[in-house]
Amino acid sequence: MRIGFIGLGIMGKPMAKNLLKAGYDLTVSSANRAHGELVAAGAKAATNAEIGETCDLVLTMVPNSPQVKAVMLGADGVGAHMKPGSTFIDMSSINPVASREIAAELEKLGVEMLDAPVSGGEPKAIDGTLSFMVGGKQEVFDRFKPVLEAMGSSVVRCGEVGAGNTTKLANQIIVACNIQALAEALTLAQKAGVDPALVFDAIKGGLAGSTVMNAKAPMMMAGNDKPGFKIDLHIKDLNNALDCAHTVGAPVPMTAEVQEILQWMHNHEGGQKDHSAIAQYYEFLTGIEIGR
Repeated sequence: MRIGFIGLGIMGKPMAKNLLKAGYDLTVSSANRAHGELVAAGAKAATNAEIGETCDLVLTMVPNSPQVKAVMLGADGVGAHMKPGSTFIDMSSINPVASREIAAELEKLGVEMLDAPVSGGEPKAIDGTLSFMVGGKQEVFDRFKPVLEAMGSSVVRCGEVGAGNTTKLANQIIVACNIQALAEALTLAQKAGVDPALVFDAIKGGLAGSTVMNAKAPMMMAGNDKPGFKIDLHIKDLNNALDCAHTVGAPVPMTAEVQEILQWMHNHEGGQKDHSAIAQYYEFLTGIEIGR
């Protein structure tokens, strides 16, 4: 099986490396500046059109719905070059409505599709322990689950096409609200004269403990805003969540609130920082630096 990979960014590059480590025949897009590093590791480089023509499975990891549509369905898009019977798996986090639209167009070409967004950020992309939330036909999922397992430790089919991205939106709501609550709580602790590091140590093993807390509390207290997942990308995800919620009539007031805080960060030169930098919003309001 020949696999094509398009989108070698913070997440895509280590994911592609893990496919190579697993022994897959990988072709990466020569349109990406990072392709040289992957070629040095054993991948081939090709144009997007050549990837469509030569690969049995095409993977994308790009920012949002417009980019996926442009790559797959745009002028000279990959989809037009794919052979009937081949498969497309979009690992980007996009609007589930767009996933279903893309799948419908590819179906006309005889191409199957899964939407398979991920959670875990750059650290889990590097060590191959991402969580995949997948939408699509059961038989297609079963066929390509081993490919996803080369990049992740959890691969769960959530329903038909679009279900993967609906699940990812739910995930992103929980992560964003968790980070906001963490920043607020550590700010409270410090303003009340209690060391945030001791608060973190005391509560991380209890009901409030979470993967988010373990990953983000140390970053907040160290003032480390190097992006594992950028604020601008989380804004994109929550915009998709709000759009989806408005379409289906789901109330999401907490999502709207944290989105406004993330947007404030974007407007104050924080869009390229890690989403844990939401703590800096509270630092701006209080004049303190959490844990420092």
